[in-house]
Amino acid sequence: MIQIGKKAPSFEGVTTYHKGEFVKKSLSDYSGSWLLLFFYPRDFTFICPTEIRGFAKLEKEFAENDCKILAASTDSEWSHKNWFEKDLPEVEYPVLADTTQEVSRAYQVLNDQDGSAERGLFIIDPEGIVKYALVSSGSVGRSVHETLRVLKALQSGDLCPVEWNEGEDTLGKA
Repeated sequence: MIQIGKKAPSFEGVTTYHKGEFVKKSLSDYSGSWLLLFFYPRDFTFICPTEIRGFAKLEKEFAENDCKILAASTDSEWSHKNWFEKDLPEVEYPVLADTTQEVSRAYQVLNDQDGSAERGLFIIDPEGIVKYALVSSGSVGRSVHETLRVLKALQSGDLCPVEWNEGEDTLGKA
């Protein structure tokens, strides 16, 4: 079970599409930096490209906060390549091809009925600890700006009240 404050499920050797290349990725590749790992249901769908583009638009801001982005679905690397080159050329972060469904299962986002991943989002700290988890219905897109806000709140090391934004007062040290 995914638990906040516990080690993120490890994965290794999963084929990934990244900037026209197929590479192998593992959780350990992100050791020492924050990781935003998000799952989406399927390539060539309706809501997924809006989220994927949203994360691409703010990728620089995530990077400025020492956070790398990694997307994942249960589609193949060939499907990713075809879709991203055709419809999403602005996306530069890697996308896992979880064709074995092992990563989706480990992160508890696998839809057993159709083999797709649900909309799962995880923020993992530089030590590999899960700090934030969100899983939602496939019919509703996530807020990229809220994800960035949560990352900054987690990195503040403070107690952050509702609607807190960087630069605002916190409630003191956690």
